[in-house]
Amino acid sequence: MPRNIEIKATVEDFRRIQGLIETLADQGPTELNQIDTFFGCRDGRLKLREFGQGTAELIFYRRPNVPGPKASEYSICPVGDPAALKEILNSANGILAIVRKRRLLYLAGRTRIHLDQVEDLGAFLELEVVLTPTQMTEDGINVAEGLMRDLEIGEDQLVDMAYVDLLLKGTSRFSS
Repeated sequence: MPRNIEIKATVEDFRRIQGLIETLADQGPTELNQIDTFFGCRDGRLKLREFGQGTAELIFYRRPNVPGPKASEYSICPVGDPAALKEILNSANGILAIVRKRRLLYLAGRTRIHLDQVEDLGAFLELEVVLTPTQMTEDGINVAEGLMRDLEIGEDQLVDMAYVDLLLKGTSRFSS
């Protein structure tokens, strides 16, 4: 199963962090409007990510709820008929929550940098350091920590859970 190292952090000054990201990024930004529908899942998280115009992917992942860099295992499958799959998964497992976000995607080497505006939650930064099959977790953690320093992300900004968990917890807006 593919792996990456992830962090999530709140963003107080969207324009400032965007400027810092643009000094580091090799590519981007690519604007994405995503709707993630989360379904009941006994181990990990299962979501249908819709991009609009009938394009979607089913994503399963496992990641601990801890602040700072953490390993995530994931599987992604393109979906040809998202409406039908959503209906089937809802019938089988139930919908937990729906996360709507506007994402600016940047690439810096093997790292995906996401600058997200999440409906009902606020602005966030995510780093996903994609690991090769033989790469050590510690290598990805080092990359993530270096990017956190470069982007001036403080420990107090780190978020220890997924957007869906924040919504289910009823967390009010983190930032504007």
